[in-house]
Amino acid sequence: MSTSSVNGNDSLTGHIISTTVGGKKGKPKQTLSYMAERIVGAGSFGIVFQAKCLETGEPVAIKKVLQDRRYKNRELQLMRMMDHPNVIALKHRFFSTTSADELFLNLVMEYVPESMYRVSKFYSNTNQSMPLIYVKLYMHQIFRGLAYIHTVPGVCHRDLTPQNILVDPLTHQVKICDFGSAKVLVKGEANISHICSLFYRAPELMFGATEYTTSIDIWSAGCVLAELLLGKVLGTPTQEEVFSTDPNYSDFKFPQVRAHPWHKGCIFCSLLSRGFSDYQRRV
Repeated sequence: MSTSSVNGNDSLTGHIISTTVGGKKGKPKQTLSYMAERIVGAGSFGIVFQAKCLETGEPVAIKKVLQDRRYKNRELQLMRMMDHPNVIALKHRFFSTTSADELFLNLVMEYVPESMYRVSKFYSNTNQSMPLIYVKLYMHQIFRGLAYIHTVPGVCHRDLTPQNILVDPLTHQVKICDFGSAKVLVKGEANISHICSLFYRAPELMFGATEYTTSIDIWSAGCVLAELLLGKVLGTPTQEEVFSTDPNYSDFKFPQVRAHPWHKGCIFCSLLSRGFSDYQRRV
């Protein structure tokens, strides 16, 4: 892929970024041009913007992150390993530079118009419950995507949230996205415990575990399921609940979000509660 020179500090809207693809393994070189249309996500990682390929008219999402020249980008390496209907597809990638000689990696991905977060918010803001057929359909695809990334490339997502799950409102196809925190876990190798968005973080991560498995993604998926059914996050555990899990845990600094009582929840919530009790007995 060629390196394009663009100003990475100005507003992206209306910018045209051109890059050359192909030229290897007998494939002909091809120039692709993307016009940036709007920013759809931003954070410490960089930005994600919607763009249109001028040659084909196809909409794409481009994730632009500052690249340290000394290291390879883990997200790029992992995305190149994956190919599944319920995992966002990487089309290609290219580098761009700024006048200040900053290097940016641009991941060109398929564009999916909505996130599970926005879909869930639509129902909660209109005081409706998401139809169970949609909950089943979405969760089936989420677990199908997780089963793939956990077993085929052996990737742990480590930040599964409604914001990182995309859904096409017309076909209802679900895509897991944002592998910026993902990693291939190696048994016996320590990993950071301060990972995953707080409300979807597994108990073992809460209490500082550094040797964990892909099961932390399953906990996060369970939290997403509960949120789709209830229209809200489950809330903050009480101090008594935390101490019953670990009497020596003193770093009680969770944000105070009103909890949804287990006994008022759904069947899934009671199962999740029993699962948490099993975890308490193990530790």
